[in-house]
Amino acid sequence: MLRIAVPNKGMLSEPAWNMLHEAGYATRTNPRQLVVEDEENGIELFYLRPLDIAVYVGKGTIDVGITGRDMLLNSGTQAVEDMALGFGASTFRFASPNESDITTLEDIDGKRVGTTFDKLVTDYLTAHGITTETIHLDGAVESSVHLGVADLIADVVSTGTTMRNAGLRIFGDPLLHSESILVRSPRLDEENEDLAIFKRRLSGVLTAHHYVLLDYDIPLEKVQEAVEITPGFESPTVSPLHDSQWAAVRAMVPKKSTNKIMDDLYKVGARAILVTALQASRM
Repeated sequence: MLRIAVPNKGMLSEPAWNMLHEAGYATRTNPRQLVVEDEENGIELFYLRPLDIAVYVGKGTIDVGITGRDMLLNSGTQAVEDMALGFGASTFRFASPNESDITTLEDIDGKRVGTTFDKLVTDYLTAHGITTETIHLDGAVESSVHLGVADLIADVVSTGTTMRNAGLRIFGDPLLHSESILVRSPRLDEENEDLAIFKRRLSGVLTAHHYVLLDYDIPLEKVQEAVEITPGFESPTVSPLHDSQWAAVRAMVPKKSTNKIMDDLYKVGARAILVTALQASRM
């Protein structure tokens, strides 16, 4: 049985639970459940603190887990990033008070940096030849400057609103572009059959999120031109219609480009253009 860690709270938790549910797995029915055993699908879910997931996976206590790339890098463990999961995108940035003269990476030298991700920050600054005092904080990082604990902070940024409201300005290049990822224990063979099935299901959910099924009718002489617009994954399905001068075409297309593709198809003569959402897939 595959042992899987999922976030019990935080910005990654609900999208992770939804993804597992869409992949056909049983998830917890109340917030006090810490373990869910899904015998039918051969998995056991453990609801853990997001910051701890990479640690458990790195030690081999848990086979795989869903966490953030920033949390993996900060864990200092041997857990392996296995695949990106397409949600929870964020950047990791430095921020200093609006009135501060700390505006470049070089200005950080000798200063106190408040952060929850002290290893990630220390490794980054050391790689750039900068020496600092890293102040570890478990929360309310934005308040550390105002309280005199730190001179600047390094933290996850989604929109930047929280930092602006705290009187902080973001500067410099991102330390890291993070997102949700699947991490694997170094003790688990990457060819493991249970792992392969689990990843295939997650990949199927991602495909369903990013693609739709497009059906349309097209005059036979325009089929090749239309197929160039909708090549599908391997090749679109082209079927004859009762009217021998027309064909029906079915293909998967990127969801974000759907309306542009429909416009292009209409221009070349396609009609009865229909879009169907995907719920799951195996590619």
